[in-house]
Amino acid sequence: MRHPLSTYRLQIRESFPLGTAAEVTGYLRDLGVSWAYLSPLLEATPGSDHGYDVVDVTRVDPARGGAGGLARFAEAARAEGLGILIDIVPNHMGVSEPRTNAWWWDVLRQGRASVHADAFDIDWEFGGGKVRVPVLGADLAEVIDEISYDPTPAADAPDGLVRYYDHVFPVAPGTGTSDIRALLDAQNFELRFWQDEAADLNYRRFFAVTTLAGVRVERPEVFDATHAEILRWVREGLADGLRVDHPDGLVDPGGYLDRLATALRDAGGEDAGYVLVEKILEHGEALPSWWRTAGTTGYDALAEIDRVLTDPAGEAALDALDARLRADSDLAPLTGWHDLIHDTKRRIADTIQVSEIRRIVRGLPSALREEFAAADLQDALAEILACFPVYRSYLPAGRAHLDAAVGEAEERRPELGDVIEALVPALTDTDLEIAWRFQQTTGPVMAKGVEDTAFYRYTRLGSLTEVGGDPAEFSLDVDGFHAGQAQRQASWPWAMTTLSTHDTKRGEDTRARIAVLAEIPARWAEVLGEFRAIASTGHGPFDALLWQAIVGAWPASASTPSGLAEYRERLHAYAEKAAREASEVTGWWEQDEAFEERMHAVVDAATGPAASRVQAFVDEIADAGWSNGLAAKLLQITGPGVPDVYQGSELWEQSLVDPDNRRAVDFAERARLLASLDAEDATLPKVDATGAAKLLVTSRALRVRRDCPERYTLYRPLEAAGAASGHVVAFDRGGVSAVATRLPHGLRAAGGWRDTVLLRPDVAAVDVLTGRRFPGGPVLLSELLEFLPVALLVDEPACS
Repeated sequence: MRHPLSTYRLQIRESFPLGTAAEVTGYLRDLGVSWAYLSPLLEATPGSDHGYDVVDVTRVDPARGGAGGLARFAEAARAEGLGILIDIVPNHMGVSEPRTNAWWWDVLRQGRASVHADAFDIDWEFGGGKVRVPVLGADLAEVIDEISYDPTPAADAPDGLVRYYDHVFPVAPGTGTSDIRALLDAQNFELRFWQDEAADLNYRRFFAVTTLAGVRVERPEVFDATHAEILRWVREGLADGLRVDHPDGLVDPGGYLDRLATALRDAGGEDAGYVLVEKILEHGEALPSWWRTAGTTGYDALAEIDRVLTDPAGEAALDALDARLRADSDLAPLTGWHDLIHDTKRRIADTIQVSEIRRIVRGLPSALREEFAAADLQDALAEILACFPVYRSYLPAGRAHLDAAVGEAEERRPELGDVIEALVPALTDTDLEIAWRFQQTTGPVMAKGVEDTAFYRYTRLGSLTEVGGDPAEFSLDVDGFHAGQAQRQASWPWAMTTLSTHDTKRGEDTRARIAVLAEIPARWAEVLGEFRAIASTGHGPFDALLWQAIVGAWPASASTPSGLAEYRERLHAYAEKAAREASEVTGWWEQDEAFEERMHAVVDAATGPAASRVQAFVDEIADAGWSNGLAAKLLQITGPGVPDVYQGSELWEQSLVDPDNRRAVDFAERARLLASLDAEDATLPKVDATGAAKLLVTSRALRVRRDCPERYTLYRPLEAAGAASGHVVAFDRGGVSAVATRLPHGLRAAGGWRDTVLLRPDVAAVDVLTGRRFPGGPVLLSELLEFLPVALLVDEPACS
């Protein structure tokens, strides 16, 4: 099977279509990239910047360049020697604008008689034969006068339209009438109050996103229809591999991957079939070994890299600071991460996932529904979901996770013990629909409860609350890091590794700077106190989260009025999302206006009167943050797996949560800077705000990976000896060695490297970052890392 040596993620959208992307393929080649990695290309909801809301599975989105654009991109990529990896979305389709999705539109028009009725995961019986559509601003009786009938026939609506403001729906055949109530009663859809989506929806969604309807890709005819265009890409040489979005939402992810692998081989031959899965693994959890995939998209690697660069000595002090902030804000102290996520997951199960849980209750064997009240069954299921320790199981595998969840649920809710025990046989019987439907529900409860709620409440160190990470695991020692890398090399050598994605809560260099706070917890506590005295929300833990974001993402452009104004707007958007996701004081459904005013006042103060004070503290920690950023990048690109460079992150990547991390990238500037680094008279760049040092590290590491693949066949830790040996992490890949500084602030405070040496074999090597040659044997780290906090040694002779 053909596989990439590295990838570069490009966000394809209307403002950066495939034709424009084709123009940067030469830059990607120069950077050292092996494959281009494209975001979803199938036609999406108009205006979608991300492409995960597919509305037409039969064609490349015209707004993204269409079929012609993909052909041009592929031609350009091939000319530069690049492979192509494309993101696909099998779990759901976009339905926010029904008329743009011909399948959904036909289902709304013809109901169960539609040829596409079985393509979507709809509980027709619960809806009385109708699809429930929650778009109204209030209950139907209150807004019925705002709904109208437009009898004008159209090709896709020969019987006219139902209109509600910007929403339009097709009238069912033979039901046109001017009596709005009678008209609505005769339709195959039921308009509902938008808040009914939480409890009364009758179709499966992506997480809690009502505008993304679940697709039944487990049905062979649906798989064939939704993958025909994708397989064309492979058959015609337009794609070499696929990244599968959210496989945990599918009935049987392993079965889906089997079918996909067969289809790819049939379409592209034996070399086709490189497939990655966007699978979140909890700490210590293994990817199912029987899945036909090269591995995950790399959040597990991200967690390991971040934590080996985090100082364990800061944990107790940051815990104490968090406790003080909570006490000052009259908040109950945290009892631990596990209890926190139980409560946030339970909150999700009791609110925005109620529709899904009630559907499971409706599908339970009749004997259970007769023995226990529906409310008790719902309560027990919600408790098991809140206790489930991973994203999902894949029965019969994963039974231990269910048993663990059941045991904890019985301990927490002994009064429900009989109900919980009675549910176990049904939840483990894979012949029952509810067994696999339960498995489809654990993921949304986990994702919404942990990543989208608890991560914004557990604020002691924001760099640890990242997708795929366990914030309770504060740091990772060097031996633990090596063990994780060796396991990846042995088990999943072609899995992706990443540091930033379109889904990360913070860009890699934002996290790298925030991680410095673990080295200086006392200083951070002092500075945070000063900042809070300037402006505060009144909620200490949220203040910590917000001020960490302000400091971590503080850009070089903040030195100019326009740059500071742009950053201010980004921070306002971040603060609003973070506070509403946390749902402690304010939320998406109901806002606390006074709190949000104080929150926005913090942003205004930080980027206004207090800007110079913030800049002064950023100046204190910037060097250490840059060191961490370079270390993380080198460890990722040289380590086991296939490293992905998220668009633009070859320079400092200091974004915040989406959509901030999908901002436009200035490729011309990056190409110009790369050319200057490659010039014959180029000098070694300084580690500074320009990011040139990161571009140097990224490009040189990618090029060595591309040009010397035979030297990446193993993983062997390298040891250091001396007073500062704990400040280096290094490994050999089989003739290429990476050396990175860790905990740089503490290293500087302790007097630098002093006599510390890196123990190397008796083979001369060249540091490709600086061009310097080092003889074989031990090398003083003070010499090796004299100019940069990282080194990339290539053993002599040079790569062939």
